[in-house]
Amino acid sequence: MFSQQLVNGITAGGMYALIALGYTMVYGILKIINFAHGDIFMIGSFIGLFLVKQIHLGLIPAMLISMAIVAFLGIVVERVAYRPLRNSAKIAPLLSALGVSIFLTNFAQLVWGTQTRAFPSSFQIKTFQVGNVALSSMQIYTLLVCILLMVGLYLFVQKSKLGVAMRATSHSVENARLMGINVDTIISLTFGIGSALAAASGILVGLYYDAVYPVMGYTAGLKAFTAAVLGGIGSIPGAMLGGLLLGVFENLGAAYISMGYRDAIAFGLLIIILLIKPTGLLGKNIQQKV
Repeated sequence: MFSQQLVNGITAGGMYALIALGYTMVYGILKIINFAHGDIFMIGSFIGLFLVKQIHLGLIPAMLISMAIVAFLGIVVERVAYRPLRNSAKIAPLLSALGVSIFLTNFAQLVWGTQTRAFPSSFQIKTFQVGNVALSSMQIYTLLVCILLMVGLYLFVQKSKLGVAMRATSHSVENARLMGINVDTIISLTFGIGSALAAASGILVGLYYDAVYPVMGYTAGLKAFTAAVLGGIGSIPGAMLGGLLLGVFENLGAAYISMGYRDAIAFGLLIIILLIKPTGLLGKNIQQKV
């Protein structure tokens, strides 16, 4: 029982982590929360559904195309809704994010309707028994995609020139600009990468739970934001760790306590961690001069 719930939790946590990375990357550079990120995740899921069901593309091509389209959407959102407010009071981009969130939700309802849609699987799902754990091919596929994307992002940020520029910008936008880094391009790239990862997670969630609907971004976005804060918002490894822990504790709580307390357990875990370590598990305490 425990092993089964652990595997289920890691699978769900991997999807949370992909969404949480978008929150933590944007916060790491701009110190703002992109509350429209959950709805970008939802748009990615619907685009993937359209490509698989209407265009009859395979799952991998549909995911790659959805990631590219949603990455462009993330860049547009940054350019239109955030860049003009970059030097404004912190409440201004927050309100702008909420406006974008409402717009994307209503846009999805207008285009795709309000009903829940099933996500057709392009491959036959098999179940493998490993000891006491039943592992489906869907879980294996989900875990592999999550691991590949998270490892790919980590290597990109740590090893590439653009990744170095992103890290420099996260430390200080002003100093990065003085060093010759095109800060606007780096910020747009950050939004694009975070949105692409959210799109991949949207397709995985649609496949895993066999459901895509316009308000799915609200709950998933809230959970992913919780995961980002739990791990230490602004930290990429922290977002990964927070997502995995959140998924595991949710599933263990649902199995051993009650399914009705699943969300309460997740947010209770967040409160306990923040009481012990206010910056999150891998977050750093940065002192600011006033």
